[in-house]
Amino acid sequence: MPKKLALLASLVLLMLSSCDPNRLYEQNTEIENGDWAVENTPVFEFVVQDTTQRYNIYFNVRYSLSYDYYNLYLRHQLLGPDGQQLSSQLHELHLMDAKTGRPLGKGSSDIYDLQALAIKNVAFHKVGAHKLVLTQYMRRDPLPNIMSVGVRVARHSTE
Repeated sequence: MPKKLALLASLVLLMLSSCDPNRLYEQNTEIENGDWAVENTPVFEFVVQDTTQRYNIYFNVRYSLSYDYYNLYLRHQLLGPDGQQLSSQLHELHLMDAKTGRPLGKGSSDIYDLQALAIKNVAFHKVGAHKLVLTQYMRRDPLPNIMSVGVRVARHSTE
């Protein structure tokens, strides 16, 4: 009986998570052993069909409270369907409040999830598969206590 209940709960969660009409793409990649090496550059591939729409791109980070810093530097590289670089930028994400040390994002115990707006109101001029590559840009290599990173692409809203 518990197995059936777990299956039902999983199906309900899947249905609820797929009800976001603004989301074009969302994917997270686990970081092996929670140690993010500089050469480990996750690639996220999403397909754009509507070139008249504008989008926001968010970075997802799951981290442990054992993380040694309050911030995380990431570099993104966004590539179009033809392989041309559309943008590249260094981002500083705040995982914890710099003054209080309070973790930012949602979580409990010692694991937290943060979703941060990284690229706002971007237009894609070509239909097709786009790639976004993330690289950790901290001085420490490997960078411990980062459990996973991800990308969310959603329609830009003026609200």
